[in-house]
Amino acid sequence: MSMTEPDSDTPLVPPPSAPSSGPLIPDANSNGVSAEERQWAMIAHLSALVGGVVTGGWGHSLACFVGPLIVWQMKKDSMPFVDDQGKEALNFNITVGIVFVALTVFTVVTFGIGMLIVGPIYLATALAWLVFTIIAAIKAHDGIAYRYPICLRLIK
Repeated sequence: MSMTEPDSDTPLVPPPSAPSSGPLIPDANSNGVSAEERQWAMIAHLSALVGGVVTGGWGHSLACFVGPLIVWQMKKDSMPFVDDQGKEALNFNITVGIVFVALTVFTVVTFGIGMLIVGPIYLATALAWLVFTIIAAIKAHDGIAYRYPICLRLIK
């Protein structure tokens, strides 16, 4: 028998290939969290930024927690990671909203004179909110449960 002829005992069936549409295999950085869950968790964090941009920062108290609330309500029962990160994003944005309302009330009560004190605090809070939200979104995308450093845990 020559090398070019197939052996009669060997079947001529090609080896099985990988399934084209199967379950998603999480990568090494995702901690076992599916890509879809990581994406929705990231959206929960970033939706607060969208609320801040749409309102120009003036409606932060309301607009910045609406996005995380909607994402959390939609996915909390079907995706445990989104449930955790949605609550975290919601709690953080409620906390920042409370701070902004308190600063605004202080400014009004002092007839605007308190703005000398409130202005720098407001800017520092806004910058911290932006930085922590971006960090949280990146961590969520990596499948890591992020905890904001300064946050009232109102929703458990």
